[in-house]
This record gives sequence, C-alpha cells and structure tokens, in this order.
Amino acid sequence: MEGKEKFNVGAGGDISTRIDLKAESAVFETLKKNGFKPTIIGEECGVVEGNDNGFIIMDGIDGTTNANSGLPFYCCSLAYSPDIHLASVTDSVVFNLATGDMFYAVKSQGSFMNDIRIHVAKDYSAPINDMVIGLNISGLSEIHFGSISKLVSSVSHIRHLGANALELCYFARGSINAYIDIRDKIRAIDMAACYLIAKEAGGLIFDISGNVLNCNLSVDSRMSFIAVGNEKMYGWITSLLKLPD
Repeated sequence: MEGKEKFNVGAGGDISTRIDLKAESAVFETLKKNGFKPTIIGEECGVVEGNDNGFIIMDGIDGTTNANSGLPFYCCSLAYSPDIHLASVTDSVVFNLATGDMFYAVKSQGSFMNDIRIHVAKDYSAPINDMVIGLNISGLSEIHFGSISKLVSSVSHIRHLGANALELCYFARGSINAYIDIRDKIRAIDMAACYLIAKEAGGLIFDISGNVLNCNLSVDSRMSFIAVGNEKMYGWITSLLKLPD
C-alpha cells in the first residue's frame, strides 16, 4: 500500500510513513485556512512555533499500522491547551477516520460522541470476568510481563486494538471498563486529546504511583497510566498489578 512507504524518523522517534505525513499536512492546511496560528506540537513535525497564544497538540494518525493493514481502527486527534501541561488541555477532538465517529470534549462541559453525551462505566457489580479491560502490551519488556501476569489470568476479556487515543475514547463511552498502559512508552502528545475526553466523561486517570496523571506536553515525554471509572476499580486493578515501588 502507498501509505506504508517509509520516510525519515519523526520528532517523536518513530519512522514516519506517507499516511502520517499526509494526515499532519491536512491538519496544518485546515488551521491555516481558519487563520489559527498557535504553536503546534506533533509526532512528525515536532514543535512549530506560532504567532497566537496557546498550543495545538496533534497526532495526524494514531493507529498507523492499522490504517496501512486495512484494519478499521485509527484516528486523528487534536487538543488545545493554553500552556504546556496535559492537565491544562481545554478542548479536544478524536476522529475515527475509519468509521466517521467523532469524540470531543470541552473542559467543564462534558464529553460527546457524535453529539451524544457519553460517560465512563461506573457500575462494577458485574463479575470481574464479564468486564472488558484494555491493556496495551505492545513491546512490553520482560520485567513488565511479570507485573501484569496476575491481572491477565484474572480477566477473561483483555483487549488492545492498536490506537491508544481511540481506545481511551471507547473507555470514555463505557465500552471498556478500564484501560491500562504501564510500558512507559506512550507519548504525552498522543494522550492530550483523549485524556480530556476521558476525564470529562467521568474517568479517573492515574500514573503508576497513584497520582492524578499530569506531565509536560513535550515531544519526548512518555508515560504510564491506569484509567478507571472509580477508585474501587483502581484499587482492584492495582491489587492485581505488581507495580514498581
């Protein structure tokens, strides 16, 4: 497929493909047409200084491998923040490019999918085996495999669909009961849009030390996180994870 053609390594450290570059270029053109010139932070472009206040954090394609392989689960994500911290994001959108579904959120105004208000799953009265747990194990180190073994053996429905931003949006709409990524590999800029959508849908997102997730929105900033609907679920998950002290 044409989209699989590889180019240079992007600012985020991964090899850029044609589809990544085309998607990012389309975002630049849209912002230009609307006269909006903030500083842009992206996986391929790095940091592009703008004339306006604030920052646009974008990922032209999350789920590039899915897109190139014909798997219909990949998205474009955009977030706006007045400063360079994840917790400061005020507006975000994640667009499923395969289905046309749009998730978006405005700080203190809730989260939506196709203009319908969404909420995370908070009723955990069902048996644990009936719950759907998102767990990203791509490139997981041998050390971390030991951390998740008890959780994996306790849950019947583990999922990873190949696009973190979109998966966290489906957590936000209650399709996934919790989403976990303890690899220390996901970029902060990849989390910017879906973070606000999950939070505004009622989700709680913690780092592996149990603190509310926050970090700088730099290209090289990476993280681990656990997203849940309430603290009871967080307690259950952490009781099954062997996390570092």
